[in-house]
Amino acid sequence: MTQDLPLIEITEGAQSHFVKLLSSQDEGTGIRVFVVNPGTPHAECGVSYCPQDAIENKDLKIELADFIAYIDEDSIPYLDEAKIDYQTDDMGGQLTLRAPNAKARKVEDDAPTIDRIKYLLESEINPQLASHGGQVSLAEFTEDGIVVLQFGGGCQGCGMVDTTLSEGIEKTLMAKIPEVTGVKDITEHEQGDNPYY
Repeated sequence: MTQDLPLIEITEGAQSHFVKLLSSQDEGTGIRVFVVNPGTPHAECGVSYCPQDAIENKDLKIELADFIAYIDEDSIPYLDEAKIDYQTDDMGGQLTLRAPNAKARKVEDDAPTIDRIKYLLESEINPQLASHGGQVSLAEFTEDGIVVLQFGGGCQGCGMVDTTLSEGIEKTLMAKIPEVTGVKDITEHEQGDNPYY
């Protein structure tokens, strides 16, 4: 299948970089953009060469000016709004792949509330908590709009969890999901192994 609308943006800088890399490959070799462990907290995005014999019938084909990019069927929903860029500086250059939906499949604005909560936790909140070795998961969404959360990792036992909950997570969820009326933490923080006091 061929892409009609941009699923993934490959900047001019990235395209030029790929053209240089592909010049040393067999004719007809493209690139493959993929997600390993899509839809999980361990999702990783990558780019590799895609020779003719590695093209699959169900691949999404993105025809660019000088080469073709292929995306395997399983990765397609997780690469929505992804961007590949290449920036040069005094030290050389750096290829970056930003895929905000790799860890959680993007949901529509009219999706069930619980799906939108899970998506926001995986796509926005957990990546921020991961920098401190923590994560949060949804334990329950009550009838009166309370999101009940379970903290783990570095967040369990953390002295700043109340601030993170009220100033970060609660404000984000309430601003982006109107059905959310509040957030509650059910974590037993005194059992935590990694408190940051």
